[in-house]
Amino acid sequence: MFSKKPLAQTQNLADRAADQVNALAQRGVDGVLDASHLIRDRALRASDSTVGYIKDEPVKAMLIAAVAGAALMAIVSLLGRSRYRG
Repeated sequence: MFSKKPLAQTQNLADRAADQVNALAQRGVDGVLDASHLIRDRALRASDSTVGYIKDEPVKAMLIAAVAGAALMAIVSLLGRSRYRG
């Protein structure tokens, strides 16, 4: 009734498709790992340069931090007020 040849061809196609899906998934995982390593390296470099700047210019660093903190508090205060008026 049914020939075994089409079944074997179908199995062969399914196996190749599964192999391609596995290869694609592995490439995706490898890409995510590479990107995470790159982000980690950049974060470490940024941290090192920030520490270096603070050591070289402590007064400027403190002033920048104070201004940034004040600006953040002003934004939070404005957002808090607008919610109650709403």
